Amino acid sequence: MEIKNFDKPFEEVLNFKVDDTFKGKRLDQFLHTVYPEYSRSYYQKIIKDGYTFINSCLVKKPSKKLKGDENITLFIPPVPELKVKPENIPLKIFFEDKDIAVIYKPPHLVVHPSPGHERGTLVNALLYHFKQLSEFGGKFRAGIVHRLDKDTAGLMVVAKTDFAHKELQKQFQNREVDKRYKAILIGIPKKEYGIIDLPIGRSVKDRKKMGVDTTKPREAITEYWLEKSWEKHNLSLVDIKLHTGRTHQIRVHFSAIGHPLLNDKTYGFKKSLLGSKLAKSLSEKLDYHALVAYRLAFRHPRTNEKIDISLDKLPEPLEDIIQALDKYRD
Repeated sequence: MEIKNFDKPFEEVLNFKVDDTFKGKRLDQFLHTVYPEYSRSYYQKIIKDGYTFINSCLVKKPSKKLKGDENITLFIPPVPELKVKPENIPLKIFFEDKDIAVIYKPPHLVVHPSPGHERGTLVNALLYHFKQLSEFGGKFRAGIVHRLDKDTAGLMVVAKTDFAHKELQKQFQNREVDKRYKAILIGIPKKEYGIIDLPIGRSVKDRKKMGVDTTKPREAITEYWLEKSWEKHNLSLVDIKLHTGRTHQIRVHFSAIGHPLLNDKTYGFKKSLLGSKLAKSLSEKLDYHALVAYRLAFRHPRTNEKIDISLDKLPEPLEDIIQALDKYRD
């Protein structure tokens, strides 16, 4: 819907159609739900600053209640200059020298700052724990060579020098880095070993999600081994090797073959799919999707020595779930 006489600077225009499920909901709540790339507080700010229109009429109240069937136009303003400050966020460091570090990223930790997420990110933690970090990817991604989803726990390699960053980046691009994950799936795959080769891109059905139903597909390959299965509970544990690094790749691929990750509500998990009361109880104790990057192997960028690091054990919530399922297998 065309907005006339809008003279503020902006970088992107987003258009949304409000359906009846959001009738009576707040405007800021709606925007954060359908497009969670930005925080709710960020939406509140840009609404108050005059960047939001409902049916072509300017709205400056984040608490505006929706009636359903409205057309919302949202102008995203230019990204302001962010100030990234060190923060004393605990980090477990598995390896460190003058060029690199291998760290464990806990779940719920955003990797780098963005509008609405200026604080409390992995980059803020890295700036506190390391005196030197590569800024080859920009100061807001200091040290970051690759990333994990906010709610995916696991190992990451950090570049402390630009030289290390460039060399590691080449290894990732050439698919030389061995990235291994473990995930708890709904259901039991028919094959004990398989390769999922399905291109991934922004979903045509839901712009905030990735999917195999896309107009701009990019190659995505996931290899997996069935490690354990619990038929009574309709759950299984798989070991995964990524051959490509698309956004949400593991989550999208296993959902596409009918086995969404435990607790991954974005990509198809429903509690009704669980096979027992125990499984449902265990699901309630886990506040993120059941996925962890447990192993990372690569060549040291300066010495070419093989660095191969694995977690001693999975994070406690996942380890506890596996032990409970093993105990009550029958």
